[in-house]
Amino acid sequence: MTVTYSSKVANATFFGFHRLLLRWKGSIYKLLYREFLVFATLYTAISVLYRFFLTGSQKRFFEKLSIYCDKYAEQIPVTFVLGFYVTLVVNRWWNQFVNLPWPDRLMLLISSCVQGRDEYGRLLRRTLMRYVNLTSLLIFRSVSTAVYKRFPTMDHVV
Repeated sequence: MTVTYSSKVANATFFGFHRLLLRWKGSIYKLLYREFLVFATLYTAISVLYRFFLTGSQKRFFEKLSIYCDKYAEQIPVTFVLGFYVTLVVNRWWNQFVNLPWPDRLMLLISSCVQGRDEYGRLLRRTLMRYVNLTSLLIFRSVSTAVYKRFPTMDHVV
């Protein structure tokens, strides 16, 4: 489940913003601290090995190996990888937006399929649209904090 800090971000001052960065629940630090510790440990081990335990010829071989790896790392530019990542994120957001239920489209479909100009047909179309609005509200309530604040309990929905 996503942890939202939107109300705290909206009320954050310029000097109080660092407190938001230090929040643990749902933070980027909580997500990445294991990888960072592994990276820092490996970097320190390689640095200590290079500085204190390798001979001159072994250091030159390590430097040549580093240059060789750097040459192949430059073949895939970071901008290309970032562009691919941004495209992936935007496409995922757009797919979520496209798949949102729009009540007006369903209303047109219901009004064209449910026939009758009498009281029964009108009440049936109205009841179906009330159910559509209810399902939209329940979906938006689980996604949006603003809608959840407007309808916090089922009594508010009713």
